[in-house]
Amino acid sequence: MDGPGYGEEEEPLHTILGKTVYTGIDHHWKEAVFATCGQQVDIWDEQRTNPICSMTWGFDSISSVKFNPIETFLLGSCASDRNIVLYDMRQSTPLKKVILDMRTNTICWNPMEAFIFTAANEDYNLYTFDMRALDTPLMVHMDHVSAVLDVDYSPTGKEFVSASFDKSIRIFPLDKSRSREVYHTKRMQHVICVKWTSDSKYIMCGSDEMNIRLWKANASEKLGVLTSREKAAKDYNQKLKEKFQHHPQIKRIARHRHLPKSIYSQIQEERIMRSSSTKGIRFEAFDVISVPFSDFSHSY
Repeated sequence: MDGPGYGEEEEPLHTILGKTVYTGIDHHWKEAVFATCGQQVDIWDEQRTNPICSMTWGFDSISSVKFNPIETFLLGSCASDRNIVLYDMRQSTPLKKVILDMRTNTICWNPMEAFIFTAANEDYNLYTFDMRALDTPLMVHMDHVSAVLDVDYSPTGKEFVSASFDKSIRIFPLDKSRSREVYHTKRMQHVICVKWTSDSKYIMCGSDEMNIRLWKANASEKLGVLTSREKAAKDYNQKLKEKFQHHPQIKRIARHRHLPKSIYSQIQEERIMRSSSTKGIRFEAFDVISVPFSDFSHSY
């Protein structure tokens, strides 16, 4: 972790040469073990140059692999053939597979509930699954208007943040289909990666224009030390919001968010397409096809 001085060249402590291209890597939460993915999922010991075991299910390239932070022997991966595959490191074999309609870019495990994970998909949505019942997702999170590229949970496990190709990041409650917050700037381009800090107060994102941005997890939260009167006023205001949250005017103010014109117009267009498809009308210009939700995902 101690980098070299100015002008000095940094040498790696250990180098591992593989036979294939690696597209993802994740480290075990407790042991000196890490996993890589490419054409297959390899489990490595930090001190060895050959993998402990290799696991595969199918023949397409695997784009991401993630260890479970609670059940640390479980890991999940997503491949370019639209599969989400779950593995158990102790059995050295794949456990379960889910096939979605479009490709999943990455997954993230809930740090508080061992069997819950969320998948960021190319169809603009995020899907929260319980690995014990993969027939249907627990919740479909809809608000993005382009492919979702990354997702990360807060340390509390109650919310997660997503990064999208539509140049915005959104914060979703775990049990809600709509986001509670959206962040964007004029200069921020396609957001590639996003992380929630360990103190649950900040969110970091990296985007195409080579910038890293730091956001507050709660946009209106005051930074720094709060006096006792400020804390009391904050708690009182929060209770007032909760008490009157279903009042039409309060609800409208709480839900209102400013959006870029491009995102706003795409939302309106998708709303028209969705209402048309539910009425059984097909527009050739948009090529809308109504698909039953029961056929959306199935497990093997």
